[in-house]
Amino acid sequence: MSSNLFIEQKIVDTLEKNYMPYAMSVIVSRAIPEIDGLKPSHRKLLYTMYKMGLLNGARTKSANVVGQTMRLNPHGDMAIYETLVRLTRGNNALLYPYIDSKGNFGKQYSRDMRFAASRYTEVRLEKICEELFKNLDKNTVDFVDNYDGTVKEPLLLPCTYPNILVSSNQGIAVGMASNICSFNLKEVCDATIEFIKDEDTDIMKYLKAPDFPSGGCLIFNKKNLKAIYKTGRGSFRLRAKYRYNKESNCIEIFEIPYTTTAEAIIDSIIELVRSNRIKDISDVRDETDLNGLKIALDLKRNTDPDMLMNRLFKLTTLQDSFGCNFNILVNGRPRLMGIKEILGEWVAFRMECIKRQTEFDIGKKSEKLHLLMGLQKILLDIDKAINIIRNTDEEVLVIPNLMKGFSIDQVQAEFVAEIKLRNLNREYILNRVNEIDKLRKEISELNDLLESDEKVKKVIVKQLGDIAKKYGRPRCTEIIHEANIKKITAEHLIEDYNLKVFLTEQNYLKKIPMTSLRNSAEHKLKDDDYIIQEIDARNKCELLLFSNKQAVYKLKLFEIEDCKTSNLGEYATNLLSLEEDEKIIYIVATEDYGGYMLFAFGNGKVAKIDVSSYITKTNRKRLANAYNAKSELIYISHIIEDEELVAFSNLNKVLIFDTAKINPKVTRTSAGVQVMRAKKGSAVIEIKKIVDVSFKDPKYYKTKNIPAVGYYLKEEDAEDQQLELNLVQ
Repeated sequence: MSSNLFIEQKIVDTLEKNYMPYAMSVIVSRAIPEIDGLKPSHRKLLYTMYKMGLLNGARTKSANVVGQTMRLNPHGDMAIYETLVRLTRGNNALLYPYIDSKGNFGKQYSRDMRFAASRYTEVRLEKICEELFKNLDKNTVDFVDNYDGTVKEPLLLPCTYPNILVSSNQGIAVGMASNICSFNLKEVCDATIEFIKDEDTDIMKYLKAPDFPSGGCLIFNKKNLKAIYKTGRGSFRLRAKYRYNKESNCIEIFEIPYTTTAEAIIDSIIELVRSNRIKDISDVRDETDLNGLKIALDLKRNTDPDMLMNRLFKLTTLQDSFGCNFNILVNGRPRLMGIKEILGEWVAFRMECIKRQTEFDIGKKSEKLHLLMGLQKILLDIDKAINIIRNTDEEVLVIPNLMKGFSIDQVQAEFVAEIKLRNLNREYILNRVNEIDKLRKEISELNDLLESDEKVKKVIVKQLGDIAKKYGRPRCTEIIHEANIKKITAEHLIEDYNLKVFLTEQNYLKKIPMTSLRNSAEHKLKDDDYIIQEIDARNKCELLLFSNKQAVYKLKLFEIEDCKTSNLGEYATNLLSLEEDEKIIYIVATEDYGGYMLFAFGNGKVAKIDVSSYITKTNRKRLANAYNAKSELIYISHIIEDEELVAFSNLNKVLIFDTAKINPKVTRTSAGVQVMRAKKGSAVIEIKKIVDVSFKDPKYYKTKNIPAVGYYLKEEDAEDQQLELNLVQ
């Protein structure tokens, strides 16, 4: 029984019989545009409208067009109507729309704005369609039977300009796809004219960049565009246009990239606000109306609109990429081509159309000349012709008798016999015969045109010039050179705000925004823990964390989570992977690595190290040998400008010195400069800022030169120091 259910087949044979015909049908008859710039569905629809007289006539209901198109395109009415919608002026999907529309056809830039039903909308062909159908009735292209063989339809339309480059087109076939961007009509015509004159011309001089009906800005990268023009593959970036309304503190986005929609942009902005990645926007609104697209962003106070937009360009589709894939059907075969190849194929196609039209005109004029040559012979004796007809007994013998009497052929005799009695006068016949010389001249000129490719090309050039003049208009998409675009790095995407960083004795770090700190209660700390350092910073600062193991750790402050005073904060041991007995003893927040680090040691030396010494080219998180390890570190501080410090020794001596007298070093492990000269058994035990002491006569402890031994602490100052210590405790 199983042998009847399953038949063994070779997979290659199955693919060849079942899969390949389907794949080729989709590629050739559905998804990939041809050299006239149209897919079969577009061509069938436009040709139907042409046959309905909608090129010069009044509008008709879209439903009528959809119904008539079914004679050529046997798909559902909705599929046909959706095709029609995209070709209309109302939908705004094409730079040069084919269909003049009345009613709601939705918008290309809107995902949710739906088009009205076909029974409500009205359409007719735009004037530019005259160039698509020009001389269609002169055998310029081949016609084939429709799907049921009842009517004929054109295989291609004889477009008089490279429509393939003017109308954007996207298609997904089986195993391949096509994505063609649109270019400005005048630029395309100019580039084609120059290409016809010289195939080695630099196309980029004339075809500046793609152009889209949605406007916006194109970020011009010559290298990328040159590659697209050459290979037909590549991508370029588009970005939205906006204006800032100072009075309402609002950004108005009025043009967006062709590849996105207003709803997608709004959704992504809302998500960024909800996730706190963007904090400068208070409201987002879609204010699109009859005047066009508008997305309004209400800003919070003191927000830089340009900086905010740069962040949104990076995080949303307000800046998007268009991926080009110039895959086009040529003679039934898909080909990936660059601009010059496309123009070459179009010129060859157009030359063939003109030659076929010329042959058609020669044939028609030759037929007319042949008839007039017969009429000329009648001119010799009109009365004889009348007598032959009058004296012929049988009607069927009229033609043979005329042929015999005037030595003309059957076609000429038929023409003569059909002349009305009122036209059998010498004036009429002379006027007709006088056309002979004119026809001979025209036929001669047409034969010259037919035999000369150069003359055919001149005809194309003239037509392109006329089209550019008649239909050309300024670019919709502005070109911005990449050099004028501010490069958006990861740092630009980080929100910057004021904050404080706290370091506790038990190695906890607390990063608290100022907005949160203002309304907060006391800090939550572990038992027996206390804050040993508090610094002001901004979220984009870099944090240097010095440890008791002569190491410095580097962190971006935005890498640390914000917290509240009610949280313990980040445990530095885990955050930095410290050794078991390693502690952070000092922190510095810097934006530009400015200033100096001061390290004071028990041996009386002070090292003044340029903070720039801690800059690394690579993104290193830990630097060893952050300061000298030969003597005990008793003081560490970050200074921007020089200041006065007070040194205390274990022999109760005091020295006030100015850090300006200490030469800065670049080497991080510098032992420093001797400031307080050490005596036998003496050591520096403490360093304070001068503002933190209350000496009655500070000048007494100062010295002009270093090193110095210092001065014994006066009893009156010792009492003040002890009082201060008791107050602190």
